[in-house]
Amino acid sequence: MKKKHILITLISLIVVALACVGVFYGIKNSQVKKDNQESDITIGTPTLFFHGYGSSYKAEEHMTNAAKKAGVTNSIIRADVASDNKVTLIGSIPAKTKNPIVEVNLQDSSNGSSKNVLAVVRALMKKYKFKKINFVGHSYGNLMIANYINENYDNKKLPEINKVVSIAGHYNGWLGEQVGRSGKIIDKATGKPNEFAPGFKQLLSLRQHYPRQVEVLNIYGNKEDGSNGDGSVSVASAQTYRYLINGRAKSYREVEIKGAKAQHSKLHENSQVDKLIIKFLWNK
Repeated sequence: MKKKHILITLISLIVVALACVGVFYGIKNSQVKKDNQESDITIGTPTLFFHGYGSSYKAEEHMTNAAKKAGVTNSIIRADVASDNKVTLIGSIPAKTKNPIVEVNLQDSSNGSSKNVLAVVRALMKKYKFKKINFVGHSYGNLMIANYINENYDNKKLPEINKVVSIAGHYNGWLGEQVGRSGKIIDKATGKPNEFAPGFKQLLSLRQHYPRQVEVLNIYGNKEDGSNGDGSVSVASAQTYRYLINGRAKSYREVEIKGAKAQHSKLHENSQVDKLIIKFLWNK
């Protein structure tokens, strides 16, 4: 009798154990299925906005809201990037959304690493399917984007870059650097400067492998107060982007914004800039 009770107890324990295993694998398979479903969400070409040093996604909101008001998209999400490059996506993009926008927010706004760009791109790829991508950068955000392109131009696993908008890009130094103050364009046809800042030298290899399919819009400011710049970046420094592209880009256009509203931080709050971006990226 005692043996019978022991046998029944053992059988019961085995049944419970098997049930637990079944539940565990059921949950795991359900999660895998869910993950696969998320990765199957197909969206249109996303546009990623990157702010500058010491700033946040709030510097992007004027531009992204202008795009929304223009009927470009109804889907704007945020990508919070931690100092270790871990990305948290805030909000979701519905399937088949046209022109989704991603406001990138660096929690460590002094971290201008190109790894931030790569981390956001990969986070989006993990959750959504898309073939191409657009970038918009302001100030230091442009250097993150340029270095990302420089380091990943031959990575076929990443989405193809479609269009790039550069706003107040200090490619050959900002006014706090010697070269940024004294640098001049010596060849207007190529954008070649008379001297190279350290960060500019780091990007020179773009002249050999900047992706040929990319269309570029380079916007910069001139306060017209005699400084020939936006208060932080000289016109000459911004114009050197042409030299880095070296005729490789599918198209390249420069637009100089003039007057008080052309000040460095006011450029991302400028309605003229909004219109240029909307027309260039989405033809609205």
